[in-house]
Amino acid sequence: MKLARTIGSMTLSKSHPTMQQAKLRIVEVVDSIERIDTQPLGGDTIVCWDLCSTGIGDLVALAEGPEAAQPFMPDVKPLDATIVALLDEVDLG
Repeated sequence: MKLARTIGSMTLSKSHPTMQQAKLRIVEVVDSIERIDTQPLGGDTIVCWDLCSTGIGDLVALAEGPEAAQPFMPDVKPLDATIVALLDEVDLG
């Protein structure tokens, strides 16, 4: 699981049938926990399926790889990343 911040959204004009009604967010991955409050975060930019109805600027947790599609089983969705949690606070103390 990775931490990221939502920086945008994406709309599909054509998609795989299982992606109908998808809510897609563009997120920037936190590359270092020390930079969690800075902009930009410095990490990779990824498109994720949004399960949590996030907004722009929200701090989120995301799952990648096979785990990203796990919430949809037994349906198969062509996903590589899914937002699985909206984070209220990160406490490093």
